[in-house]
Amino acid sequence: MSTDLFVALASQMFMATLKLGGPILAVALVVGVGVSIVQAVTQIQEMTLTFVPKVVCVALTILVAGSWMLRSLVSFATQLFERLPEFVQ
Repeated sequence: MSTDLFVALASQMFMATLKLGGPILAVALVVGVGVSIVQAVTQIQEMTLTFVPKVVCVALTILVAGSWMLRSLVSFATQLFERLPEFVQ
């Protein structure tokens, strides 16, 4: 496998990772910051208060965007397996 091919494959893998993990991480970040602001304003320092809303929102995000994420992952894997002879040379 040539260096150019390896760099292109690594770039595609990183982009797929960002595309699949980005929405979940963004939702967790926004909910975490929101809950932290509410905790700072109300001075409630309960650890489960930060955990439960994040889990619920991430689960909802996976339910809403899960089919798109799965289609994207299957498409990437299919393209990868179709190009497999190219990598062996």
